[in-house]
Amino acid sequence: MRSPTFPSHPHSRMPLFKNIVVFRIDPTWTAPAQDRLEAELQRLAFEPCEPSQERSAGWAPPRGQENGAMVEAVDGQWILKLAVERKAVPGGAVRAELEARCKAIEAETGRKPGRKEKAELKEQIIHAFLPRAFSKRSAHTLWLDLEARSLIVAASSMKSAEPVLKDLVDLMAEIGHPMPLAPLNTATAPATAMSEWLTTREAPAGFTIDRDLELKRADEEKSVVRYARHTLDLDEIGQHIQEGKLPTQLALTWNDKVSFVLTEQLAIRKIDIRDVDDAPKGEDGFDADVAIATGELAQLLPELLASLGGELAQVA
Repeated sequence: MRSPTFPSHPHSRMPLFKNIVVFRIDPTWTAPAQDRLEAELQRLAFEPCEPSQERSAGWAPPRGQENGAMVEAVDGQWILKLAVERKAVPGGAVRAELEARCKAIEAETGRKPGRKEKAELKEQIIHAFLPRAFSKRSAHTLWLDLEARSLIVAASSMKSAEPVLKDLVDLMAEIGHPMPLAPLNTATAPATAMSEWLTTREAPAGFTIDRDLELKRADEEKSVVRYARHTLDLDEIGQHIQEGKLPTQLALTWNDKVSFVLTEQLAIRKIDIRDVDDAPKGEDGFDADVAIATGELAQLLPELLASLGGELAQVA
């Protein structure tokens, strides 16, 4: 089977990880042999959606080369890529067609379709429209750090990471390597820690506070205040926190090497690893990109967790 290709980052110098969500792998998990995993990922290679299919997901070569390996191992780190294609039928078109069909039924029978019948009609309409629907493709990089027992997903939130995780977890269970995962859990909630840093105007050791911030009130109004490219050394920020607004996103820099935005759910967004342009590159730059990204982030993560009071053990 021909391995599908998705645009790869090396030539355009796009970062390997722009956003990440980190999960811990249970100590009971044992990794499959790399060649066994490779064979299974090849078997489940990405195929485009069929005409009446809403979503198709499968594995693609992380290096972006046709017929390339599905598992790339660089400095002991495993890199995978899940490719996804979705077809979206415009909601307005579905509603208009549903209304027309319901009116036709009422005109012919003298009755209005009930809730169940409307749901069935809606499914029929979507199914009929799918062959003409536009498709959108995306690719999601996964990084397996076997030594640290971490699974890192290139995603901006827990919600967007979960569907990607499901494909890998289902595969691991299928080949006899069930993979229990848990999100990171820290002694201090990120929102609480960020509030303290902003109130005291003192970042944790090794970090500096940058110029982007979002504060949100947790009540029904959910009022939001945002600062973009703005100094955060302001009395009014402390006032916002006293009034009950909590930081949901805060821009930070670690050791003058990696800038990022920390969220209240412990996702790490807008990652920018500095001084990588002069790093040596291979033929396509992929190995260097992986080594730099995983090397820097593997050092950043423990220090970030320490700044949040340390990681808590997961309760079974």
